[in-house]
Amino acid sequence: MLALVLLGSLAACAGYRGGGLTPGQATLEQVLATMGPPATQWSDPDGSRRLAYPRGPMGVATFMVDIAPDGRLVRIEDVMVMSTFAKITAGMNTEEVLRVLGPPVAGWTSHYSLRDELVWGWRYCDDWNQLARFFVLFDASRRTVRSTMSLRESQAGYLNDDGGSNWCSR
Repeated sequence: MLALVLLGSLAACAGYRGGGLTPGQATLEQVLATMGPPATQWSDPDGSRRLAYPRGPMGVATFMVDIAPDGRLVRIEDVMVMSTFAKITAGMNTEEVLRVLGPPVAGWTSHYSLRDELVWGWRYCDDWNQLARFFVLFDASRRTVRSTMSLRESQAGYLNDDGGSNWCSR
C-alpha cells in the first residue's frame, strides 16, 4: 500500500513540473494533458505561446511553458528565482511583469492610495532555502514598476516556525 502511495506522489510531481515532457517533441496538447489548463497564456504574432502555471499560494513555483509556432514545447522553467526577478525593472508595465513572472498570488495584491502604489507578491524559496516573498511595487496610476523587493517570510513575521526551510528542500 505504501508503495502505491509513493508511486502516486511521484506521478503527481511529474504533472506538477511537467515531468516527462521533452522539448522539441512534446506538443501543446501533451502539455495541457500533463499540467492541466494554465492560469493565463499569451500568444505572439509568430504563433508562439507562453503558458503560466503558478503553484501558489502555498507552493513556491511558477512554471512558464513556451510553445513554438509549430505547437511543440520549447521549454518549461520555474521563474521564481533571483535571475528572473532581476529582469523586472523600473518602468515596466503590469502586462510585461505578468509575462515574466505570471500572475501574483491571489490575495497578495494591495493598493496604497496615499502612496498611489499597487503591490503584487509571489512566494518562492530563496538561495538559502528559506521561504521568501518577492514584491513588485507599481505606480498605481501609470501601472508601471517603481521598484521590487524580497523578504524572507520569517523576517516579516509570516511564519512562527524555523523559517520554512523544510518547505524548500531541493
